[in-house]
Amino acid sequence: MSTTRSSPESVRLDDAARAGWLYYVAGNTQDEIARKLGVSRQSAQRLVAMAVSERLIKVRVDHPIARCMDLAQSLSDRFGLMSCEVVPSDPDAPGLLTGIAIAAAAELEKTLKSPERRIISLGTGRALKATVEQLPRMACPQHVVVSRLGNMMQDGSATPYNATISLAERIGSPHYPYPLPVLARDPAELAIMRQQEAVRNTISLCEQAHMSLVGIGQMDRNAPLVVDGFVSGAEMEQLAASGAVGEITSWVYDQSGRVIDCDLTARVASAPLPHAAERPVIAVATGAAKLAAIRAALIGRLVNGLITSEATAERLLAP
Repeated sequence: MSTTRSSPESVRLDDAARAGWLYYVAGNTQDEIARKLGVSRQSAQRLVAMAVSERLIKVRVDHPIARCMDLAQSLSDRFGLMSCEVVPSDPDAPGLLTGIAIAAAAELEKTLKSPERRIISLGTGRALKATVEQLPRMACPQHVVVSRLGNMMQDGSATPYNATISLAERIGSPHYPYPLPVLARDPAELAIMRQQEAVRNTISLCEQAHMSLVGIGQMDRNAPLVVDGFVSGAEMEQLAASGAVGEITSWVYDQSGRVIDCDLTARVASAPLPHAAERPVIAVATGAAKLAAIRAALIGRLVNGLITSEATAERLLAP
């Protein structure tokens, strides 16, 4: 017999799913789970056992937690999203990437299971690297993986969070790394580099992508652009002063989701941002520091899908 979301059985399974997630994904002890859920240790133990006996646990929590489902629907309704997945948050680690990486890997796996040729384009960043690490090994020689931005600094050194090669190796597919640095020295140099046949071909593949996964970066001194050495702290302060609140594949945008016309964007070598209304462009992002950046990307329809945490979803929906 099916249960409604408000029934005692549904609530009991929700609690079991939360306990299972905290134990198997977030790595909490039963004492920690009891404290976070406000139950006794014995109850926490029973909830974890129930998550297994009710087959809610495989590699990830397989039971859709009602609260997360409600938040995902509210985000979809408010921002016109094609898809939205909200995963439980660990109260002590709201920025934990494991849960959203598992959910993003599951979403990616749906596309990879297609027998027809699919082009998957990827941004870069810690969340996407974690996503690929959660994906099972598959044989998908019919698909193509392409990077939306380069893997090199101006001096030729590699950035550590490009996920394209890792994904291609995991699924056995051909891949196209973006053959340019993340930033050109000036617009003139960029114009020359974009004339290369390999660059034109890679951009064309990005335009044809059946699915795109991107990360979202905030605009502060802890932003990926600063931490990874692409801009200085002073340059970041200038960007923030010009109204920048976030970036996707190094394209910086304001609180309305409009790409800002500035020196940085004039030198960005990344593929142009996809037209989010046409095909799935899914952001994988969480954390309080990224709230303004995520909200602006949703408002500006830079993405049409979101995978995030419960805590971040609640803040995005707050008045």
